[in-house]
Amino acid sequence: MNAEELKRDLAELAGWTEAALERLVPAADVRPAQLHAAMRHSLFAGGKRLRPALCAAFAEACGAERSAAERPAAAIECLHTYTLIHDDLPCMDDDDLRRGVPTCHKVYGEAVALLAGDALQALAFQLLASMPSAPSVALACVRELAAAAGPEAVVGGQVEDMLAEGRAPDAERLEYIQRHKTGDLIACACRMGVLAAGGGDAALAAATAYAAALGEAFQVADDLLDATSDAATLGKTPGKDAAQGKLTAVAVYGMEGARLRLARLVEEAVAALEALPQGAPPRAVERLAALARYVAGRKS
Repeated sequence: MNAEELKRDLAELAGWTEAALERLVPAADVRPAQLHAAMRHSLFAGGKRLRPALCAAFAEACGAERSAAERPAAAIECLHTYTLIHDDLPCMDDDDLRRGVPTCHKVYGEAVALLAGDALQALAFQLLASMPSAPSVALACVRELAAAAGPEAVVGGQVEDMLAEGRAPDAERLEYIQRHKTGDLIACACRMGVLAAGGGDAALAAATAYAAALGEAFQVADDLLDATSDAATLGKTPGKDAAQGKLTAVAVYGMEGARLRLARLVEEAVAALEALPQGAPPRAVERLAALARYVAGRKS
């Protein structure tokens, strides 16, 4: 799959995700309207929709229709958006821009932004619990998301990221932060796609290995972009990592070392797809390989 084909696929998948979110998330005029407007402000601010795309792609790689992954894909985007809203708050990274628009607290105030994040997190689990598939599948997806969102995953990674500010570069701590702050939600998206499709242990193992490499690659690419891009291209304030003394791949490995590590991680992600069961639809597998390469070359 070439870059132009992937671009079309990603645009189509983003449209599919947003159509699902439009149906599943309360409208902005539903009471309490300010809360729902704030949720939608961040949820529909654009973005790559990478996690829903991965969820759908793994469902299709396991031979299912994309519709099987609709609620898991919407749930992972709701939960991811909650993490962004909270990450941008003044008590955290204190950022003014996200996805090229003012952050939620800049528009709606800190209290409503905090509650909008809380509401999106709860809604993510509601969407999974009401999946129209077998109860065992819904339960498995709820378990995946709960584990990925919890104290030993996303939240724990965020805490370690905060504690590392201003400290000397530490490769072991960086790996922990990358694996949990970023990687766990990416792994969850991939694994929920397999679960929603009824995929077996081999497909879950392949998805897990792919996501482990891709999650770290995504964060390394993010660190490189923060160090080299501008606000218009990046959609958020660049240079904040260095200014805040963040522990990043650039701080640990240097620019060239981070680029080399990124290239190796992409190769690992693509190689992991070879473990998918025989008979996986070639187009879906090609899309997953192209998504890994896209992460390395993205500009925002």
